[in-house]
Amino acid sequence: MNLRDLRYFIALAETRHFGQAATRTFVSQPTLSGQIRKLEAELGVALFERTTKAVALTPLGEALLPHARRTVEEADALAQLAKAHRDPLVGSLRVGAIPTLAPYLVPLILAPLKRGYPGLKLVLTEEITAQLLERLHRHALDAALVATRVEDADLEARVLFEEPFWVALPRRHPMVHKDPITRRDLDSLDMLLLSEGHCLAQQTMDICRMADRKDAGEQADLRATSLETLLQLVGAQMGATLVPALALRGAWTTDAGVIARPLKAPGAYRRISLVWRKSFPRKAAIEALAEVIVSNLPNTVRVPGR
Repeated sequence: MNLRDLRYFIALAETRHFGQAATRTFVSQPTLSGQIRKLEAELGVALFERTTKAVALTPLGEALLPHARRTVEEADALAQLAKAHRDPLVGSLRVGAIPTLAPYLVPLILAPLKRGYPGLKLVLTEEITAQLLERLHRHALDAALVATRVEDADLEARVLFEEPFWVALPRRHPMVHKDPITRRDLDSLDMLLLSEGHCLAQQTMDICRMADRKDAGEQADLRATSLETLLQLVGAQMGATLVPALALRGAWTTDAGVIARPLKAPGAYRRISLVWRKSFPRKAAIEALAEVIVSNLPNTVRVPGR
């Protein structure tokens, strides 16, 4: 048994088609079919049921598939780690980012990262903060971009920038002509929020002091699952919300019926940090990513010390 045969097994299990599995693994169909038969002979069991119309995993094949996947993944990780020790700026860097940041930050850094570090491949995942940290702890991610303070003895963090919040209002709202909007002005607005789990929801509640309001507004129970949906609700005149400065680069600023105005209030910003495991061996790759980010930010955000 070898890793190549396990890759053939996984490909056929996932595609249930010899031709497609052969294409995925870059071999001819007879070669893949022969290696699958060889693997079954070596194990002494049938992994697949074959008919003229379909290919299906046997119950034992189903049971062995997760083990095959883990074996191949561990082997790939071993090769990546060895390669990283030779050159930490070569290979995949698995980075997670919160959904209210990734769509606006990633387009700014992809081209500069490729130019400066052509051997570094960014593999991006979008999740809420709790899920990012969980994936970081189980080594499913190498680093994460978050907007809340992380206190964890196993993790290290670097603050990259501070991102001010702006107020997003319906186009015909009377407050669109006020510049800037102050903390007191927020009391008169029906504030729309993201669903629970998004750090932006809690940050909006804190800045707007919504816990102190006697009346949370007509839309208190209306929650959106994404910033894009939230802004569509604003455009539909359902209320107002806070948006981070990088999101001002989104398409909604021109065609969603929304106007963004600057907010002047103490603490009306979020701090974006890059977080990684202290044991992660490729710190040079982390540092490279951090420098590319802070070097390609617009002037709507603040970089501490610069």
